[in-house]
Amino acid sequence: MLFFAFAFAVIADPVSSVAYAIEAALRALHGDLAFLLPTMSLVVGLVVVITANYWQLVRRFPRGGGAAAAAGRAFGPRWTFLPIGALVVDFVLTIGISIAAAASAVIALLPVLAPVRIPLALLLLLVVAGLTWFGHGGRLVFATMTVLFLVVSVTVLVLGFTGPQSVGTAAATANPGHSAVLAVVLAFPVAMALATGVEAPSTAIAQLGQLDDTHRRRFGRGTLALLLVIVGGLTVALTALAVRLHIGLPGADSTQIADIARAATGPGWLYGTFQLTSSLLLLAAASSSFQAGPGLLKALAGTPGRPGVLPPVLGRVNRHHTPYWSVVVYLAAAALIIVAAAGQEQKLVLFYAVAVFVSFLVGLLAMARFAHGERKGALAAVNGLAAAAVAFTLLVNLLRGWPVLSLAATLAIAAALYMRWARAGRPSGVEDVESRAEAV
Repeated sequence: MLFFAFAFAVIADPVSSVAYAIEAALRALHGDLAFLLPTMSLVVGLVVVITANYWQLVRRFPRGGGAAAAAGRAFGPRWTFLPIGALVVDFVLTIGISIAAAASAVIALLPVLAPVRIPLALLLLLVVAGLTWFGHGGRLVFATMTVLFLVVSVTVLVLGFTGPQSVGTAAATANPGHSAVLAVVLAFPVAMALATGVEAPSTAIAQLGQLDDTHRRRFGRGTLALLLVIVGGLTVALTALAVRLHIGLPGADSTQIADIARAATGPGWLYGTFQLTSSLLLLAAASSSFQAGPGLLKALAGTPGRPGVLPPVLGRVNRHHTPYWSVVVYLAAAALIIVAAAGQEQKLVLFYAVAVFVSFLVGLLAMARFAHGERKGALAAVNGLAAAAVAFTLLVNLLRGWPVLSLAATLAIAAALYMRWARAGRPSGVEDVESRAEAV
């Protein structure tokens, strides 16, 4: 029961990414269904590579810490702030894009709400932030939302693959104007939003204080394996179904995943159930980041016995141990980006796969250095190649222009935290701030 609650709550974020990552890839392909399955297969392949790195991180740091702990111990404590800055930005974007996608799911079911997209998204944001006030008691609820979505999704897939083949009007073009390889290479980095949340098990195991290191490793690795099977399988299956049913780019008041479900099941109660469970899963993913993000700020604020690098006010908690001022910070930041993106999750996807990939890159380089220092040449080479693939993905996304704002925000936050840490006398233990954030 503990593993069920832990694993399915932790993977809510990457599972919910399926709701917009496939559509993001299709938009990058300019609606060309011919390359959608190869593109998403490449995305899943890179997720496998990233997951393998976090498999190593869980083995080395069974008490949590993730990329921050790896960077601090591999390169020195000052490098800890780069993945921390990336996570701060990633949590804000996770909240924003999950809320916007949940609003889109509701609008796809009830198009009459389309004119109030932004107020609807802000209302959902306030509801999720309000529930955060009551602390971490929602883990089993998040797990249940994930399982319900998976059950309904499998039903949709079965009906879609056993029903009529030609439903949609979109067709796979035979002449996209450039090579297949180039089309896939340029499109897959956008859909790497699917990889966000892969790092969660390596830090969330710090919550399992009742377990010893051996069992924490088992929980962490078991969750990573479950994440890979579910997210990879669901992504490939839904992509194949979109191609089979010829489901192209959606209209302004719908989403591709909603169109897939409608084509597979018809506009009946099952379609409504799919939209409801997907929106609830997206809200669960936002709620998870609403807990993790403020928890990270609280850990950075320190305690009376261990001074931190942020103002103590960000560490103040209510009787449910919720750092309420930190929640307000994330609420304001998420509201700002939702309004700036007009409540459209696809406008935020371009920014989403940038910040967290900085954390992935630092973690991979740290593990490559550990392997090299332990004279494990093959493992060092694998980690190095994986780091090169992640760096390429990051570069392609940055070349799209506006996503550079995510990198700028990451670097600015990392630099500000480093300067405050240096001004505070470089207190020790900063490498473990992620594990302390999860443990509180």
